[in-house]
Amino acid sequence: PAQAQNASQISRVRSGSSCAGCNLFQGDFAGLERSGLNLSGSRLRQADFSLSVMNRSRFTNADMRDTEAYGAVFSSSNFSRANLTNASFVGVYLEGSNLSGANLTGTNFSGAQLHRATGLTQSQLNQACGDEATTLPRGMRIPAC
Repeated sequence: PAQAQNASQISRVRSGSSCAGCNLFQGDFAGLERSGLNLSGSRLRQADFSLSVMNRSRFTNADMRDTEAYGAVFSSSNFSRANLTNASFVGVYLEGSNLSGANLTGTNFSGAQLHRATGLTQSQLNQACGDEATTLPRGMRIPAC
C-alpha cells in the first residue's frame, strides 16, 4: 500500500533537524539551506530539492526516485547506495560527493558538476544521461539525454 508523506517529519527537516529513515515522500525542500543533515534511509521519492544547498548531508540508502533537484548544491554529500532512478539532477553541484553504489538509472545530469565526485563507475554513468555541460571525472563519459 502507498504511504503518504509525514508532514511533521518534513517540517523537522525544513527546520534543520536530521531525520534518518523518515517518510519524506513528496517533501518540498526547494530553496532549503541546511548542512550536515542525516537523511540516510529516508523515503524522499518525488521530493523537490530545487535550488537547495545541502552540503555535507547524508542520503545513504535513501529512496530518491523521481526527485527534482534543479540547481541544487550537494557538495561533499553522501549518496552511497541511494536510489536516484529517474531523478532530475540538472545543474546540480556534486563536487566531493560520494556516489558509490548509487542507482543512477535514468538520472539526468545535464549541466551537473561531477568532476570531483567519488565512487562513480562508468557502468553507473552508462545508465544515466547528461549533456556537453556535464563535468565528469577524468576518463569518464555519459550518454546524451
